Amino acid sequence: MSNFIKVVALLFVYTTSSFAQDVKFGKVSKEELSEKIYKKDSTADAAVLYRKIKVFFSYRENNGFVIEREVHERIKIYNNGGFKYATVIENLYDRGGSRESIYNLKAYTFNLVGNEIEKTKLKSSDTFTEESSKYYTKEKFTMPNLKEGSVIEYKYTVNSPFYSSFNEIILQYDIPILEQEINVAIPEYFTFKNITKGYLAYNIEKSSKPGSITFTDKNRTSAGGGIGGGAIKTNFTTSKLDYNINISKVHMVNVPSLKKELYVNSMNNYRSAIKYELQYVKFPNSSLENYSSSWEDVVKKIYKNEEFGNQLNFKKYYKSDLEKVVLGKASEKEKTNAVYSYVQSRMNWNGINGYYTDEGVKKAYDLKVGNVADINLMLVSMLRSAGLNANPVLVSTRSNGVPLFPTRYGFNYVVALVKIEGKNIFLDATSKYSKPNMLPVRALNWAGRIVKEGGLSASISLMPDYTSSENIMMLASISNTGDAEGKVRRVCKDYIAYNFRAINSDLSEEDYLEKLEENYNGIEISEYSIKNKEKVGKPILESFSFNAEDATEIIGDKMYLSPLFWLSQTENPFKKENREYPIDYGYPWEDTYSITIKIPKGYKIESVPESCNIVIGDDIGQYILLIAKTSDGLQIKSELKVNQAIIFATHYKGLKDFYNAMVEKQTEKVVLSKI
Repeated sequence: MSNFIKVVALLFVYTTSSFAQDVKFGKVSKEELSEKIYKKDSTADAAVLYRKIKVFFSYRENNGFVIEREVHERIKIYNNGGFKYATVIENLYDRGGSRESIYNLKAYTFNLVGNEIEKTKLKSSDTFTEESSKYYTKEKFTMPNLKEGSVIEYKYTVNSPFYSSFNEIILQYDIPILEQEINVAIPEYFTFKNITKGYLAYNIEKSSKPGSITFTDKNRTSAGGGIGGGAIKTNFTTSKLDYNINISKVHMVNVPSLKKELYVNSMNNYRSAIKYELQYVKFPNSSLENYSSSWEDVVKKIYKNEEFGNQLNFKKYYKSDLEKVVLGKASEKEKTNAVYSYVQSRMNWNGINGYYTDEGVKKAYDLKVGNVADINLMLVSMLRSAGLNANPVLVSTRSNGVPLFPTRYGFNYVVALVKIEGKNIFLDATSKYSKPNMLPVRALNWAGRIVKEGGLSASISLMPDYTSSENIMMLASISNTGDAEGKVRRVCKDYIAYNFRAINSDLSEEDYLEKLEENYNGIEISEYSIKNKEKVGKPILESFSFNAEDATEIIGDKMYLSPLFWLSQTENPFKKENREYPIDYGYPWEDTYSITIKIPKGYKIESVPESCNIVIGDDIGQYILLIAKTSDGLQIKSELKVNQAIIFATHYKGLKDFYNAMVEKQTEKVVLSKI
């Protein structure tokens, strides 16, 4: 099938131009309520039966233009796994005395009771407001009287005075959408940039219509010609301004759900959506005002904000403490490590992202807590005061997506960068488990924008250029009954150690060992010890003894043994025929296993798997397995290397074949036979 035919077929499946059904709010049918499964995807826990998003501008004489977003959704719940889609959350922005708000909320749950439709109205007690940060609140409601088979329907409008960017319009959910209509109407005075993402094909139908604003002026005059000269008369005069409204419409049917994939930084990065970001505004008889036409414009606007650039200039609040921190530190590296360690240990991240400060650096320093910008802009300022070449770097976290086009709203994070002897060193003091040149995994998202004095900027890669590693050394003895016992030493470095600390820091040793035994096929662990668990930046060193029952399979007078024991990869994680998304490991890594096996007396080695060297092209990765006989057993070395943090989808077939070959090799057996 040609690419042209494929595109046409996709457009036919996902879009139509004029045959939208007339769906009236509150008119749910018995057919919808009695439906047991979604016919096009029987695995779906729920499905959107109808969805309509309407975005338009309203003019309010005292406030100017505001954005209105009308939301109407009807969702079928097939089973209790779909109950989570009955909770709706809107994040509302509140800043500088202006705030977003929700009004005209109507919501009902419909159930089929016997042959009658039961309708349950959402009560005010089912709605909640939560403050999620200094500038955001969550408006949340959960639909009442939920049952398997329910249909829920809600409708509301969000009012926003912030017209420079309105919410991304999502076109694809984690559940299928039977039909949806998107309608965006923008006055001619506003020029927005359309940023699209995802892999669904759809057609945007463009049109225009006339609009107008009516202004009313009020004048008061005295009938007697002066103060106290007679009755006051009020005169009203009106004027009208005509303008053009540009309209974009999208109509889609049978939209598939977004299916989760392994090794994806965030599925939201690949969710089909449209983002509208303001480029410039041109009102009648006014000059053009730019917003985000280039990266230079974007970064300068961010830098000039008092909650970004101005925060870098405050120094008095830490001056005396900094003098003590760098006392006796001669080299740039020593000063960097000292300042970073001080801020990292003193400050506590409140879990809120952002490149604008929340408390402000001075207050955050006193409170010892702040958001990402409070902590890392403070860090940049202190590094500069210590005589180092340091700058902030704007970042979009992995969950926030990749800002491919100039945008203020694509960034949601900031880190520090210091240059030492010509080498760039990234720093993020919000994480207790990071070290210099090791950003938290959440911030490893392709590229950021370094922000220099005055707001000058440049793109800079965030991806690590070094390999993180796990190294396991094992001595094992096989008994005549097929059990195995021995000792293991495990060394985790860099991001492998970072992940170990981040995942296991709150676990007791007993809980951790229980989890480890389960992960290692139920072996019994004893004599466990760990070093450097609290020493961030140092390798994690573990050692333990083990006992593994039925470590081999005995058939007749032969014993079948997996040479890597529980370390074997027995399943290919990449099962789909094709993949659209890049494979994102986060960082380059390698696993090295060195295993010495002593076979039981009375047995000899009949056969062993052949050694292998499997590679993926373009220096992406390599797997080496070496097996050699010794006087009383086997010496095995297994080494898996992935040299690239991100592998593009064009290499998916090669990666899948690579894993297939490696799994096949690792599941081959050593055969021992009785002498």
